[in-house]
Amino acid sequence: MVLQKDSSLELINTIEERKNLLAKTGLDYLIIHPFSKEFSRLTALAFVRDILVNQFNVSKLCIGYDHHFGKNREGNITQLQEYSKLYDFDIEEIPAQDIDDVSVSSTKIRKALAEGNVKTANTYLGYSFMLNGNVVNGKQLGGKIGFPTANIDVEEAYKLIPKTGVYVVRSTIKDEIIYGMMNIGKRPTVDGKHQTIEVHFFDFNQDLYEQSLTVELLYFLRDEHKFDSVEHLISQLQKDEIQARDFIANSLYL
Repeated sequence: MVLQKDSSLELINTIEERKNLLAKTGLDYLIIHPFSKEFSRLTALAFVRDILVNQFNVSKLCIGYDHHFGKNREGNITQLQEYSKLYDFDIEEIPAQDIDDVSVSSTKIRKALAEGNVKTANTYLGYSFMLNGNVVNGKQLGGKIGFPTANIDVEEAYKLIPKTGVYVVRSTIKDEIIYGMMNIGKRPTVDGKHQTIEVHFFDFNQDLYEQSLTVELLYFLRDEHKFDSVEHLISQLQKDEIQARDFIANSLYL
């Protein structure tokens, strides 16, 4: 995003989401180093010497098996092994993580989410893929048809938004786990023009307006469709709720 302004790359996690995930591991300190064009020009040697050794006094460095760093991605595990001897620190290389004989990668996770294959994506991630944003005012259409929704505004333009459609989801609200179903799409039945993210929570009627909400995706129910009438839409939403509640009640995946 710094070096290629027109980059359309979508990231699985926002910075805030990464911070929250790392906090759950019991990490003591987290340093997010500002990335700039000037910083990007540091050679691999300069990065190790000036940042890792002189600033952070590194004693052990853990990196992924395919990690590259420094100007033009010139640094790799072979160079790090040489630098570790020179500057007296240990190196641990994290091997590829295989699940069901498939090597996990962010590309495969993105592909699964683009296809609505939430279970595969979550298995690869080791946690449920999430969307985080503020609850904003919508057109109140959901409440009028018996399915009031919280409209989620995901602020970060680089955040990956999965395939349009209806999902089973959950959130933690005031330390209570609440389940529901979420629609990602343009609401074609009511002639919607812009993509929205709307969550209908089951057995829940609190006002969430202007609150920050994290929604975990658990299961993909169906694609978004344009129905012949609002009545047909309501009928389908009722079926969606039954299917979602059955999944929640019977799924070992939760």
